[in-house]
Amino acid sequence: MSSRPLRVRCRRIEDSDRDAVLNLLLKSGFGGNRAFWTEVLQRLSEHPTPENYPKYGYLLEVNNVAVGSLLLICSTIPAAGQLKVRCNTSCWTVWPAFQAYGTLLVAQALKHKEATYINISPLPHTFKLMAAQGYKRYCEGRFSALAALTPRFPRVQIAEVGDGTEPGEDLSADEITLLLEHADYGCISLVVTAEGRRYPFVFEPTRRYRYIRVAYLTYCRSIDDFVRLAGPLGRYLARLGYLWVDLDANGPLTGLIGHYWKTTPKYYRGSEPPQLGDLAYSERVVIALQFPARIGPQE
Repeated sequence: MSSRPLRVRCRRIEDSDRDAVLNLLLKSGFGGNRAFWTEVLQRLSEHPTPENYPKYGYLLEVNNVAVGSLLLICSTIPAAGQLKVRCNTSCWTVWPAFQAYGTLLVAQALKHKEATYINISPLPHTFKLMAAQGYKRYCEGRFSALAALTPRFPRVQIAEVGDGTEPGEDLSADEITLLLEHADYGCISLVVTAEGRRYPFVFEPTRRYRYIRVAYLTYCRSIDDFVRLAGPLGRYLARLGYLWVDLDANGPLTGLIGHYWKTTPKYYRGSEPPQLGDLAYSERVVIALQFPARIGPQE
């Protein structure tokens, strides 16, 4: 930088900024190579972002040089028969020399008052700062379940979602769209029919300790639905090679065999917290930092 007075600007990331953002992400320490982050930005460009919300997030410029970025995944989520906007803040990075200006990125991102914001991978040193920004903790950890060992539930049919899945009173068109789009992201999108009604479920395929295959519950209407149908779901997933199912929880879950881990908490900012078990369109799915092999080859 020259000795001129600094001109600091924070604005939305545009298509023409993708190379600059790519370079920031490659130097950020998040992991992933150029092919990985190129695909992430392509996914964001194709993501069905609600009107008047940013497609990628926000860029911090000093004297017209990109020195920081914050990705923002904005989505329309079906919840309790309504459509609500949710924004997942992710991958905040700023050059060390300009970190004092990093709060501008957060301030810009949080200006959409009608949206619910989530941060599902905060670092411990940011907890107090997030509280000052209006975030509240809604999830303390996760439960790892051997769901296949849960007793049987009678008369259950399980099928992967497909183009032929028809909406109805028990499964809305918006839920079917969510299932199909998550299947395109590499998730396992299932429709369970029990007692004459259909229930949507999405599981993210991932690994623990690099070798143990785990299905992470990414979307359901309620945790109670999963607990009730855990047996047939667990046995279906076990046949695919996933013996363990992880799900967000605030303690041990009655009716499931497994172990509760108090681990990275999750936060929200808005009028009401997301349902536990609902990480639809989050960074786990769209960015897939937990399992980057789902997006692109690693060097």
